[in-house]
Amino acid sequence: MEMNLRKKVSLALVAVAAACAAGSVSAADLKELRFGVEASYAPFESKTASGQLQGFDIDVGNAVCAKLQVKCVWVENDFDGLIPALQARKFDAINSDMTITEQRRQAIAFTDPIYTIPNQLIAKKGSGLQPSAASLKGKHVGVLQGTIQETYAKAKWASAGVDVVSYQTQDQVYADLASSRLDAAFQDSEAASKGFLKRPQGAGFDFAGPTVADEKLLGSGVGYGVRKSDKALLDKLNGALKELKADGTIDKIAAKYFDVKVVLK
Repeated sequence: MEMNLRKKVSLALVAVAAACAAGSVSAADLKELRFGVEASYAPFESKTASGQLQGFDIDVGNAVCAKLQVKCVWVENDFDGLIPALQARKFDAINSDMTITEQRRQAIAFTDPIYTIPNQLIAKKGSGLQPSAASLKGKHVGVLQGTIQETYAKAKWASAGVDVVSYQTQDQVYADLASSRLDAAFQDSEAASKGFLKRPQGAGFDFAGPTVADEKLLGSGVGYGVRKSDKALLDKLNGALKELKADGTIDKIAAKYFDVKVVLK
């Protein structure tokens, strides 16, 4: 009886070890790639009237999956919860216009930068507002929660009397800006242009002042975020992205959505 019990325990341990080994093999031999995305940030990621995902990041992500010969699965999540959800293994990689910053690198790893977009304030035409603490003092400025723009606005403007208002989705920012509950909104310039200014909702609004740059707070490019332990996946993603840059695929996709060159070589 004792020998049979020991044999069963031994077989169970072997099964567990095999399962673990299988897990590591499946990570290396990827069959499915789950991307985490916050789908209210056109032209990077948004939804059609029928609820289908669309945008630059979606198209590039699908091209990456095709290059790796895996199935693309998209998992929607609030932007400020993308890193915790990644760490909780709800998906494999963040693909949602997330800029690489030193602060984020403390929590997760990133692929090589894919593209970069300037950051800019928008407000009513003729407002005279500028992206400075002095100009925005006493004003209400909307930002997407968890973004580099929120980090920058709180670090540079909030302490000087600017009311920085954070929202769970970018659509909520635009809605409050259009209804005059906000004086301005701060986001990247392509999102502002394609997601608001060129739409009926954005009539009467325009960019307010020059673009804003700060490498420490605003980073220097967008990449995919992965768990630090997923080195094999990181290498696969970097390899696919490098090939898609080299053959011009990402440039062609970018030309569909942007007026300027954004892809980093």
